[in-house]
Amino acid sequence: MKTLIIIPAYNEEGSIAGVIQDIHRHAPEADVIVVNDGSTDRTAELAAAAGAKVLTLPYNVGIGGGMQTGYLYAQRMGYDIAVQMDADGQHPAEELPKLIAKAREADLVIGSRYVETTSYRSSRMRRAGMVFFSGLVSLVTGQRFTDTTSGFRAAGRKVIELYAAYYPIDYPEVESIVYLKRKGCRITEVATEMHHRKAGKSSITPWKSVYYMVKVTLAVLMNAIRYDRGPAVSKL
Repeated sequence: MKTLIIIPAYNEEGSIAGVIQDIHRHAPEADVIVVNDGSTDRTAELAAAAGAKVLTLPYNVGIGGGMQTGYLYAQRMGYDIAVQMDADGQHPAEELPKLIAKAREADLVIGSRYVETTSYRSSRMRRAGMVFFSGLVSLVTGQRFTDTTSGFRAAGRKVIELYAAYYPIDYPEVESIVYLKRKGCRITEVATEMHHRKAGKSSITPWKSVYYMVKVTLAVLMNAIRYDRGPAVSKL
């Protein structure tokens, strides 16, 4: 099946080439596209030199806009599977065959750090946030999830079409799951190893973490209310 790896990247010159090289080793049949989200460093140059196609956005639009750009490309170029990976080396390319194979059976496959025991370890606060959001999404959707903040995902054709039409803008991982469940998609998790960032600096500060918790919680609840009520019906 025609497969695309989508890598949103903002100032990731320290890791991007290695990520692409690992993909070529472990998933040589897949095409790689880097959505260069207005980087001011050599991210685009190094990505192209490593063998990826690069789409450069004129300014930084954030992860949501970058990912929707990738899904629009996947839709228009006729890909059957689109895999989202981080540019910082957190997602091991050796796990790609597992996600791609599972995407033949489900609409979306999430690489989970917690569906089985893995070597990944996070801070106590970050882990608490992951548990909170997994519980919230499980409650809203009626399906158990263990790792709703994972950005390591493989999408089939139905999800490519849906995400090309709409993708949450800010901190989209959690909200995008609720969106798909309301559209009747089949979502599953598979155990995957993950690493900590190999280079660069995370954009998530303590204040942004607070904003993230509040914003995503409200977005999930608003989505649940909107869909549970159903579409408005005009009375003539």
